[in-house]
Amino acid sequence: MATELQSRVALLESNVCQVVRGKREVVRMCLVALLSNEHILLEDVPGVGKTLAGKALARSVHGKFCRLQFTPDLLPSDIVGSSVYNNQSGEFAFDRGPIFANIILADEINRTPPRTQSALLEAMSEGQVSVDGKTYALPLPFMVIATQNPFEFEGTYPLPESQMDRFLLRMSMGYPCREEELQILSSHREGEPVDLLEPVLSTEEIASLQQEVRRVRVEPAIYGYVLNIVEETRKCEDLHVGVSTRGALSLTRAAQALALIEGREYVVPDDVKLLSVPVLAHRVITKGYLHGGHRDAVEALVSRLTDESEVPD
Repeated sequence: MATELQSRVALLESNVCQVVRGKREVVRMCLVALLSNEHILLEDVPGVGKTLAGKALARSVHGKFCRLQFTPDLLPSDIVGSSVYNNQSGEFAFDRGPIFANIILADEINRTPPRTQSALLEAMSEGQVSVDGKTYALPLPFMVIATQNPFEFEGTYPLPESQMDRFLLRMSMGYPCREEELQILSSHREGEPVDLLEPVLSTEEIASLQQEVRRVRVEPAIYGYVLNIVEETRKCEDLHVGVSTRGALSLTRAAQALALIEGREYVVPDDVKLLSVPVLAHRVITKGYLHGGHRDAVEALVSRLTDESEVPD
């Protein structure tokens, strides 16, 4: 059973990597978020493939893709939709917004005010939106890939901790190596390769894989290892706020997804260790010389705390 599941996920990963070249680690982390039924935050400069990754993932699962460009004048109704009066029926009808898609790319999410950012909160955490007292379920699977530029802060609205905590992972795309960039230049000569990408899995199969992730076995010792890392962040003198219980649950679920991707029916300590930084680093609040500091320094701190945590046999 594990081999069959792994082959299906490997097919999906390979399909996305056809166009997102040289970014297998980022693609894998996107799959971890997708199979965990969670969301991912990509922080990097423009033009390194963030939109491409979301579009390729949506096409690979035969899902609907929507790119939302977040701007200072964007309203919540521009995202979730609004009630429109119908002259013929004399009633209000709900006009669904662009968020009713399978894969949402929230581009430069920190460019829009907190009121609009918060419109994503219910959708990301509950898989639904509420308008005029009525609740509307979002399609399944539903995944938000949000991006932000970490180097331009003028005219931005930093994401609050409550919003950051809704993202399972935070990753950086990075530049491709020279050989991979040559392949990218060559493959784009006659058009966009992503437009030729064919789906390899259906949305129903993705929903099935998400259920299989929950069945991946987690031994009590692994739970203990997760809590060891979480408790280290809470005791750390460089942190105002450590990882919450939600963060511990997210790390466990992400480890289950990674185990399934690698063809195992159980989680091993290396799964937890590999994911600790991308899952936990954006959930802590620093103080002292690290307060508001560089992301690399915070990630190095979480990595050190992970190394100092007791690993189960």
